[in-house]
Amino acid sequence: MPSVSVVVPVFRSGTTLLELVTRVRAALGAAAGISAFEVILVEDDGQDGTWAVIEQLAGGDAAVRGLRLSRNYGQHNALLCGIRAAQHDVVETLDDDLQNPPEEIPTLLAKLEEGYDVVYGTPDREQHGFMRDQASRITKIALQSTMGAETARHVSAFRAFRTHLRRAFESYRSPFVSIDALLTWGTTRFTHVTVRHDPRQAGVSHYTLRKLITHALNMMTSFSQVPLQLASVTGFAFTLFGLAALSYVLGVYVVLGRAVPGFAFLASIVALFSGAQLFAIGVIGEYLARMHFRTMERPPYVVVQTSDSLREADHPDAGGEAPSACERGNRLEA
Repeated sequence: MPSVSVVVPVFRSGTTLLELVTRVRAALGAAAGISAFEVILVEDDGQDGTWAVIEQLAGGDAAVRGLRLSRNYGQHNALLCGIRAAQHDVVETLDDDLQNPPEEIPTLLAKLEEGYDVVYGTPDREQHGFMRDQASRITKIALQSTMGAETARHVSAFRAFRTHLRRAFESYRSPFVSIDALLTWGTTRFTHVTVRHDPRQAGVSHYTLRKLITHALNMMTSFSQVPLQLASVTGFAFTLFGLAALSYVLGVYVVLGRAVPGFAFLASIVALFSGAQLFAIGVIGEYLARMHFRTMERPPYVVVQTSDSLREADHPDAGGEAPSACERGNRLEA
């Protein structure tokens, strides 16, 4: 098996990190063939004591690295930061709440060795709660246009992929990030394995239904042309409806010699066509907004502190000039 970088986006989860790192180390240490590994904890500015916990873990374990973002950018942005900082052959991502059991990591790595580029750990039974499960389904529907229906059905935050895939999106700088969509830029060799999914041990999910729906909409308008196609189909359908209504009006006039009576009929037609036009304009506006944000070149994340800088401060005689925190956090080489 190859060397592994475990990337964990962290948000207000200081109470679970010690157990998470301990279990990751035990799982990878027991797996045969892994030459080296690291655990990258990307703290997404939770504004609590989580960064202090990461500092403590990194100070006592050379395999643990911490990256602290300047503000709350979101889970996928934090993942992108950790993926770009990864130093090993394979990247393994999992959540910080211990619902993705670290003991299942070797299962994903073994499947990856069969010749795939991306392996998802699909929960045998999701335990997020009804509303979160429905929101996750909405997100997977949004992914179908870029990944295909079969692959999108098995997408999860528990994934393993070959680090060289990041070359496909090394210059990506939009603030709207979907790791799963970006992975499709580098490969089509996706698969999945069924893994255990544990109940949350501490805290609450910070993903609300509204946030997941917003993420799904951002994903569709940032990585897919389906909304534009939907607007085109809607416009075409209403054009056919308008022609049918015109044919009816002309037919009544020619056959019966009178106009179609009723203000309600005319008002309904106008309202339908106006609604279709506004819908199409709104979809186009969303795409223009994405183009506007990309021309601004807003970074998907900014790293303000790393655990590496703490080690260098503790050992000033290590030699050499260390790169800045942002350079380490945005490392792109494979």
